[in-house]
Amino acid sequence: MSVFISGATGFIAQHIISQLLEQNFKVIGSVRSQSKADKLLGQFNGNKNLSFEIVEDISDLTAFNEVFAKHGKEIKYVLHTSSPFFTDCDDYEKDLLVPALNGTKGILHSILKYAADTVERVVITSSVAAMFDFTKDLDPSYSYNENTWNPDSYEDALIDGGHAYNGSKKLAEKYAWDFVEEHRNEIKFKLTTVNPSYVFGPQRFDENVSSKLNTSCELIHKLMLSSADDKVDNSFVGSFIDVRDVAKAHLLAFQRPTLIGKRLLLISSRFNAQDILDVMNEDFPSLKGRIPVGKPQSGALHNWKGSFADNSKTKELLGFEFMPLKKSIDDTVTQILKHEHNL
Repeated sequence: MSVFISGATGFIAQHIISQLLEQNFKVIGSVRSQSKADKLLGQFNGNKNLSFEIVEDISDLTAFNEVFAKHGKEIKYVLHTSSPFFTDCDDYEKDLLVPALNGTKGILHSILKYAADTVERVVITSSVAAMFDFTKDLDPSYSYNENTWNPDSYEDALIDGGHAYNGSKKLAEKYAWDFVEEHRNEIKFKLTTVNPSYVFGPQRFDENVSSKLNTSCELIHKLMLSSADDKVDNSFVGSFIDVRDVAKAHLLAFQRPTLIGKRLLLISSRFNAQDILDVMNEDFPSLKGRIPVGKPQSGALHNWKGSFADNSKTKELLGFEFMPLKKSIDDTVTQILKHEHNL
């Protein structure tokens, strides 16, 4: 039996595929073009347990029909990772909301139509964005957990890029849970969602390091490119998780019965620019003097006084320690410096 993973070329997805192959799973991935399939298969050394199907546009509600018509009887687990992650777009509905919603709707209906009796577990890559009210982020009395939801409506999601991304994750995930309830007598599969915060860590393959990285890692890359006399902007405070932990959580999500019906809130710690710079200045002599120093140890990692993420339930269910910020930054920066021949 096989594992199907959508969005196979994605930052998180490549780490998931790597861990699946290490555990000898047969993997079928969806990619947007044959050239992307060829490149990824080459990166995985032509692994005989890895194959690809072309899904050009997940906004098309029938996009996954062909995959499940062809492979439905051999797919036991489905990992739906493909969804846009960016906020700098012109048409929020077309670029963010519709792909996220239709991708989730489409894959679930394709399973229902072609693999309702064979697919046993579905894992959807959601986001912390689906779990909390961003308007209360600075409120120390506000906490969020595996049971809380972002209150944004479809109309709210059209306000700006940030609302569009956050709303897209909330609305797509909510649709999935409602779908499972509505069709519980027609489907075999059980659902789990993985809800990561900003995802740091190295690209699965060194050659994937480019001038512009995935949205999360680009936060680190931009600081590497800053100048020593630049003012440190700590106005943005986020939460992070390492990509290798996110991948591990996806595998456990379909392997453990205790994770059926769960939402997994993946946060290791808070961070801002100062925290990232502290690690860089401390651990990378080649960057010291080239990047800002700011005010060391004054970052959000140990000084955050806003909203509180309670993911104790997730940590208990998963049973492994999340990588600390320092390790994740070290590995990300090391890979970038190697690529730029500066290490």
